[in-house]
Amino acid sequence: MNDKPEDFETEAADTEAVGASLNATDSGTNKRSRRLRNPKDEAKGPGLVQRAMTFIERVGNKVPHPAILFLALILGLIILSQILVWIGVRATYEVVVPPTVEVEESDLGGSTGPYDVLPPGHVDAEDYKVETRTAEIKSLLDGNGIRFLFTSFVSNFMSFTAMGIILIVMIGVGLAESSGLIGALIRKLVDISSPASLTYIIVFLGIMSSIASDAGYLVLIPLGAAAFMSVGRHPLAGMAAAFAGVAAGFGVNLLITPTDAVLTEITNESIALVNPAHSIGITANLWFGIGSTIMLTIVMGLICTRIVEPRLGAYNRSKAPANGTAKAADEAASTVSPALESKGLRWSALGILGVIVVIALLTFIPGAPLRDPETGSIIGTSPFMDSLIVIIAIVFLVAGAVYGKVTGTIKNATEGIEHITKGWAGLAGLLFLFLLIAQFIAYFNYSNIPQVAAVKLGNALQGLNIADIWLLILAILITLVVGIIMPQAIAKWALLAPIFIPLFLTLGIEPQYVLAAYRVADSPMNIVTPIMAYFPLIVVFARRYDKDSGIGTVVALMLPYFLITTVAWIVFFVIWYLLGIPMGV
Repeated sequence: MNDKPEDFETEAADTEAVGASLNATDSGTNKRSRRLRNPKDEAKGPGLVQRAMTFIERVGNKVPHPAILFLALILGLIILSQILVWIGVRATYEVVVPPTVEVEESDLGGSTGPYDVLPPGHVDAEDYKVETRTAEIKSLLDGNGIRFLFTSFVSNFMSFTAMGIILIVMIGVGLAESSGLIGALIRKLVDISSPASLTYIIVFLGIMSSIASDAGYLVLIPLGAAAFMSVGRHPLAGMAAAFAGVAAGFGVNLLITPTDAVLTEITNESIALVNPAHSIGITANLWFGIGSTIMLTIVMGLICTRIVEPRLGAYNRSKAPANGTAKAADEAASTVSPALESKGLRWSALGILGVIVVIALLTFIPGAPLRDPETGSIIGTSPFMDSLIVIIAIVFLVAGAVYGKVTGTIKNATEGIEHITKGWAGLAGLLFLFLLIAQFIAYFNYSNIPQVAAVKLGNALQGLNIADIWLLILAILITLVVGIIMPQAIAKWALLAPIFIPLFLTLGIEPQYVLAAYRVADSPMNIVTPIMAYFPLIVVFARRYDKDSGIGTVVALMLPYFLITTVAWIVFFVIWYLLGIPMGV
């Protein structure tokens, strides 16, 4: 199988937008990059770890086109579901059922999925009842399964959150890229950052980007690659550092994120299975999240500078695709003088300030439309939090339009619309992948395989007579395994929480510790599993700078982050737990 399909390579070239807009010269790039390499190390030859990474990259790049991979996964899932039905695989469990209430379905971005928003108010404990249920595998080859395969195809794709988020954000980001604004911002970031601090700044911003849901995937990852390239460092190292921060650190933050609200709600629903009168707050993991953010920034920064960059060595610009949308951005940047660029940035800042003022008026005034109409809250499942993606798109759209108008890179509205549609056109191949990913996730959930597997894992965990901390570590390991096939944070916690929370409560372990353990295991797997919704997009980003790169390239880049971050985070959690430090407020 050809590991460099022409259609995928064309998509990567068409969606190229950031790196080539930088005005660093080839000679400067090679000179700076050679500083990262030790001549003695070259004389010795690559070490065992480096040879292993090279082998993983070579094998991984022989994996078929991602579209073919997901088609094979779908076919395998359909056959597996029928085999498991023939075998009679099932799982019986007890659940405490709350009284019937009306719920409203909503969506959040990130590694999330649809969730139910419960109405305000408290339900008395005596209104709950215990039921014994049996989860059975559902075949995708019987009458009902075949009907589901055909009738849900369109709705599966339309309800796939990542697709809509990318299209909306790219309205603003595409215009900002083509106008030259992103390149100018990168140059400004490089100017104010020392070479030693740039890596840690990018990783930290990646972790913090979870407050804005999926924006980090679409903005910060290409920005990290371009920022590294502008100072003579390998762009794939910058891309990997940003990807690690955005995806592997998605579960924690210095602030409360939209995902925190949903995870807390699911946790409290699971607590009610055992003790309806007990609950935790949205800040139950706040201190642990702050500590983890700092720790992960340091660890991931060291992984980048000590492991990933030395392996990559000097960047060879000849590997980059020769065409793509970055060419237009490069031409735009070359026509803008430094003085005009600074003027454009100042006016863009004023444009952003104007957007912020408008959003603030729509949010912070009592009774404002972006507050929750019933509770008046801003954080949580409020209209403001649900509008973050749209707000980010508007910010980039206004900033890019203002910059383009001031610097002359966008002369009129027609040109601006052409830049936006060109950015969308470059996403065609990625949207086709999303179509297949959406079907796989929907069919997988329909089969009940995740639920049966989680129940059986939970039952096995409950039968072990070991110390609390070892049970929590086992929960982390189980979550890591489940994360291989279910990367979505909310969907995965909705599956595991009703098993883990009642189990650990009966063992005397508080829910906030279980939720913190889940955070440790949820995100790191995202950077190495191709099933993660944005993984194909990362492959596209990599091909902007190395036309020969593929799935294996990305996995080899991210494997050190996954292994070291996972171990370091588990150790950090164990120390935190054994010292008895509160997880949050």
